[in-house]
Amino acid sequence: MKAAPRSLSDRIPLLPGTLLPVAGATVALACAEFVRNGVYTAYLPLVGPSEFGLPLTATSAALTAHFIADTLMRGPAGVAISRYGLRPVVAGGALLGLVALALLPFAHTFWLLILIAAVHGVGFSVLWPGALNLTADSSKPGYSGRAISIVTMCALPMIGVGVLVYGAIGRHGGNFPLTLAIALQGLAVLAALLMPMRRVRQRNTAPAPTRESTRRVFRSLVPLMPAAFLQTGTLSLIGPLLFPIAKKMGIEYWPLVSILVLGGVLAYATIPFAGRIADRGRARPVLSVGFALIGVAFALLATTPPVWAIYPIAALLGLGYGCVTPGWSALVTSTLPEAERPAAWGALMTVENTGTALSPVIGAFAYQTIGVSGPFLVGAVLALTTASAYAMFRRAFPAPVQT
Repeated sequence: MKAAPRSLSDRIPLLPGTLLPVAGATVALACAEFVRNGVYTAYLPLVGPSEFGLPLTATSAALTAHFIADTLMRGPAGVAISRYGLRPVVAGGALLGLVALALLPFAHTFWLLILIAAVHGVGFSVLWPGALNLTADSSKPGYSGRAISIVTMCALPMIGVGVLVYGAIGRHGGNFPLTLAIALQGLAVLAALLMPMRRVRQRNTAPAPTRESTRRVFRSLVPLMPAAFLQTGTLSLIGPLLFPIAKKMGIEYWPLVSILVLGGVLAYATIPFAGRIADRGRARPVLSVGFALIGVAFALLATTPPVWAIYPIAALLGLGYGCVTPGWSALVTSTLPEAERPAAWGALMTVENTGTALSPVIGAFAYQTIGVSGPFLVGAVLALTTASAYAMFRRAFPAPVQT
């Protein structure tokens, strides 16, 4: 007999009643990513000298200050979520970002711009821990990898979209770019208010941290650190060098766009299948396969192949990232103790942001010393080493924690 088709509610990987809060967290995160990357990466470098009377060194320093503040505060953000709840912390962080953006038109001195950017970074730091912890708590049993991957893949494209949009509208100056940023950040504040006061699965009285619980969290964090660094590191290794490398390899603008679209589409298409496997207790093998595919693809790109050959390599990269995203999400949620997850995940996000910050420097050094092949060789070595480590040292991972 043919099975009855599943209803829409059965297909959603979230517990009943949690879709609206998770959607609010996702919207808040996506808006905040769009705004901060657009403003600090594209808009300020374009209009800093003309609108603010500040040199490019000042706008570059503002970008650095923003990301340093965000990175350093990810761990404390997780602790704050555990102690004070989701809605107050996340909405408060989004509101702090809104205040920083409202003050930005008055930043006509170097140190004031740095201070505003850092305050904005502190406010932003709560959004990723808040959104991912809420999604993990709200996911149905056995669906956490897929649920978190959906939220992640909704927010991450806003990084590039924000840069592209503000690169286009920022050239004309005027009030519209900052007005748009303030409006979208205001939407992020309102969306964050849809989140619950407390964690979905939090006990009424959380036990005080003990020496044993601290050791347990530390033991669960250590084997996750390499993937935390490399998941973002391999993505940002090539990012700033994308156009110079493409030019050296003879790839024009629209072929480059089509290559990126192909990889992105395959990554999105892979997530449901890879996530289903990862959520069935095979997160570590899925993560290993993903990094192995990325390593092989980078090794092939290091040979500087002809343009036609880059398309199948991009497909391989897409498959790899489509495995890494749900594999990583499922591995984190199954490994970290649930009671201490916000603080522990905040620590992991600090490592992820460190990968984002350091990898462009490593990639640029490899590009200058080796040439076009340099960043790809570094990426291949790092990815294949990580894949091998997760495949071989499975005993380093504790059994999924039941609470």
